[in-house]
Amino acid sequence: MPQNVLVLSASPRIGGNSDTLCDQFIKGAEASGNTVEKIYVHNQAIGYCMACYACKKTGACIQKDDMAAILAKLVAADVIVLATPVYFYTMDGQLKTLIDRTLPRYTEIRDKEFYFIATAADEKAAMERTMDGLRGFTDCLPGAKVRGLIYGAGAWQKGDIQGNKAMEEAVNKGMGI
Repeated sequence: MPQNVLVLSASPRIGGNSDTLCDQFIKGAEASGNTVEKIYVHNQAIGYCMACYACKKTGACIQKDDMAAILAKLVAADVIVLATPVYFYTMDGQLKTLIDRTLPRYTEIRDKEFYFIATAADEKAAMERTMDGLRGFTDCLPGAKVRGLIYGAGAWQKGDIQGNKAMEEAVNKGMGI
């Protein structure tokens, strides 16, 4: 049965290494008949969570930015892909800000399948903290299942991911949905 796939590309560089792996994943997911939407997190207006907890009473954030629409897409998706470059051994600020802003509806992001994509100049071991941080998010979501991790190791400068084994792995993971 076709799935509704939401890809959140947190790379600040369109066509950057983690963004390129998103495109590879999408190629595989679409080839398997799934519906895919990609959001460039960098292009969205998303303010920081202010920890005011007004959302606990209303179910909506008081900030009027792009996050409400993204939250609706997260709730509607069957499969969610979180992709980030690794900065100082963790996810980039764009993705962390988006995750923090899921607070108004995070309990509605339930029973989803997740895939994580990370790229770094260093080797796979240097990305484990990033993957742990992403798992920390999914650990808070009812029924979340992490189905795949894609490590784009040795990719620092834009384009370094070309020829990396993660390119084929991303297509294959996408096809496996």
